[in-house]
Amino acid sequence: MIYIVEDDVNIRQMESYALKNSGFETEEFGDVRGFFERCEQRTPKLVILDVMLPQEDGLSILKRIRANPRLRTLPVIMVTAKTSELDAVKGLDCGADDYITKPFGIMELISRVKAVLRRTSAQTQTVYTLGGITLEDEKRVVTVNGETCDLTYKEYELLKLFLANEDIVLTRDRIMDSVWGEDYEGETRTVDVHVKTLRQKLGDCGNLIKTVRNVGYKIEG
Repeated sequence: MIYIVEDDVNIRQMESYALKNSGFETEEFGDVRGFFERCEQRTPKLVILDVMLPQEDGLSILKRIRANPRLRTLPVIMVTAKTSELDAVKGLDCGADDYITKPFGIMELISRVKAVLRRTSAQTQTVYTLGGITLEDEKRVVTVNGETCDLTYKEYELLKLFLANEDIVLTRDRIMDSVWGEDYEGETRTVDVHVKTLRQKLGDCGNLIKTVRNVGYKIEG
């Protein structure tokens, strides 16, 4: 699924039509709020984001995407009528994966979309290693010092979250949102309980998970 964020209806429909003809599914958004609300329900494979939007400029939106734990690795192609090199640099510096200026040809758009998807797909990490811990996500297998470690679903997702954010402090609220979902109504104490059992199952490697007082946790080698 590709999300198109563009306030110009004609351009938005043209992009969507071209992508659908090339075998992609698309959803169109003329406003920022609708886009972020939909992202909470379903994360797309790629976003085509216009820079000049009425409510909020594309660079600001891109920064919000990169600051969101769920979306920060989401591939984004910036689209704008601006043609200066400085604007392109700003977009790339803010975390855009590519940059295309209006007017552009349909073939160029499709080519750039396919290129970004190939590149980001190749970068998707499926094996995490830290200390004596190895997590193979495609197989959903965790080993500790070469021995298989049996984890519950939540424990596995918790460990994966830690490994994907090595050396980054994760608040309890962020952990709750990522592992249990935003609709979960339990207490953050649930996180502490699961971290405790996860540490126990990891044995000596459980010490890699550090408590950050009054904040949350992080994992470091």
